[in-house]
Amino acid sequence: MDKQRILLVEDDENLGYVIQDLLSMNGYKVHLARDGKEGLLFFNKSTYDLCLIDVMMPKKDGFELAEDIQKVNSSVPLVFLTARNQKEDKIKGLKLGADDYITKPFDSDEFLLRVKAILRRGSTEKNNSNKEYKIGEYTFTPSTLILSKDDDNRRLTKKESALLKLLCEHKGKILEREIVSNLIWGDDSYFVGRSMDVFITRLRKYLKDDSAISITNIHGIGFRLEER
Repeated sequence: MDKQRILLVEDDENLGYVIQDLLSMNGYKVHLARDGKEGLLFFNKSTYDLCLIDVMMPKKDGFELAEDIQKVNSSVPLVFLTARNQKEDKIKGLKLGADDYITKPFDSDEFLLRVKAILRRGSTEKNNSNKEYKIGEYTFTPSTLILSKDDDNRRLTKKESALLKLLCEHKGKILEREIVSNLIWGDDSYFVGRSMDVFITRLRKYLKDDSAISITNIHGIGFRLEER
């Protein structure tokens, strides 16, 4: 049986290792990220059954990270970890779709029971990596990086595939530039933005044989994959 996968995002190095070891010793596979931006990058590279997110972090706080994760995959259970016990924070976390809110310090046995309960009722899509997307006359399979039309198969690069997958998951909706740059490149600098534009141009070229498909640039905001 495959181990359930947990993304732990905690900027306190010692506490991060303690929680990671506790979960690992109890049969979970844990990836530890040090801040919100790194956590978002990890999230894009793997499939997780649960995200444990510290609220107060540098670069991108836990609430911002949760919002980004929800935009990409709203079915992944979220649990906030915080040293604060403020009612306003709990309300904000729950409004963001959090499944639980655990205040530090916490009892290890209770923590494990709550993690187990959330995972048991979680509805993460286990076979998401094998999913195929229909884009007009094209079929895109992220797990193989293959974009096909009739008998023509094109193998995309990993970044091209990751970008097209995000566009497919948000088909008909605006995909924000900041989300794309942080998820795929782990950075939202000017140079990453220019690189992203190059990748969008490539994808438009790959999909050009179906005139009903377009990737529209929403100036200053992001992109939208559309079918007419």
